Amino acid sequence: MDNMADTPLAALMKALPSFGECALITSDTDRRYFTKMKSSAGTLAVFRDKAYLIIDFRYIEKARKSAVGCEVLLQTDLYAQINELAKRHGVKRISVCSRQITVSALEEMKNRLDCEIDSSCALSDAVDEIRICKREEEIQCIIAAQRIAEKAFEHILGFISAGVSERDIALELDFFMLKNGAEALSFDTIALSGKNTSLPHGVPSDKTVSNGEFVLMDYGAVVEGWHSDMTRTVCVGEPDEEMKKVYGIVLDAQKAALDAVRAGITGAQLDETARRIIADAGYGGNFGHSLGHGVGMEIHESPAASPKGKTVLRENMIVTVEPGIYIPDRFGVRIEDFVVVKENGCENMTRAAKELIAL
Repeated sequence: MDNMADTPLAALMKALPSFGECALITSDTDRRYFTKMKSSAGTLAVFRDKAYLIIDFRYIEKARKSAVGCEVLLQTDLYAQINELAKRHGVKRISVCSRQITVSALEEMKNRLDCEIDSSCALSDAVDEIRICKREEEIQCIIAAQRIAEKAFEHILGFISAGVSERDIALELDFFMLKNGAEALSFDTIALSGKNTSLPHGVPSDKTVSNGEFVLMDYGAVVEGWHSDMTRTVCVGEPDEEMKKVYGIVLDAQKAALDAVRAGITGAQLDETARRIIADAGYGGNFGHSLGHGVGMEIHESPAASPKGKTVLRENMIVTVEPGIYIPDRFGVRIEDFVVVKENGCENMTRAAKELIAL
């Protein structure tokens, strides 16, 4: 376990006495986070002094070469192996991540493992706490993913024109990111035009873009498991006065929220900064989603910047800032950056232009 002192796995091992004597990590995302190895299977058994990745034949060679901080064991009889390890380490209680495990898997564990099973939220909460503040190397991966997304934005501005379909815009963004270094897409790309832009999470269709319409794009790239997330709204041709007005309000709200980000405020306070500007402009009923969310190895994670967001922001948390106004059957505008929280402000990882672009 070379250089393990400041790793996520070391942090989990250190936290063990607070919630149990052994932790079982079964989700693909958490397993990759702690071992740095991507796979669709495997169980990470974490004890106070040692961790084991139990994984089947499909991944055993890869795991032995790339999994870090743990001993890799070929899976034969998973529960018998866990029981043997628990006996070896003198463990009486095993904790599971209640927010990831299925009811059927939990029942099987209770039936086949000899230890007491702790299915409270304690382990999930501990994992979330370890993941919520990003390490420098993690931030650099997220920035690398964002740079790919920004290159895709520059590319797509030359692709969008009247007559191009939403689906073609989405596919062009996807192909560009995958061709230029993304290991995957952060989520299903959103590309909407005209009236469809009033749907915050609409699905790209065969509708073609017309002159005088907004095009809204929400998308991201993945680098080494770390996600980026951005939204830009542009216009094909000249926008009308209401479109210009609404875009300006959303941009003002976003800039105010970006100025407000700092360690020590709650997610709710951050959300209110942007929401108040939109409400004062008369569009409070047209901003129905939260201002933002955390981003990391999942596209939505803690903290939440929402009216109910109680989490106090801390240094090196990541949060999106994405206010929007959506007018049914007319148009919608959303502008999204994401930032690293700092003691007296934030580092904006998003460099893409956001003044209104008319193509």
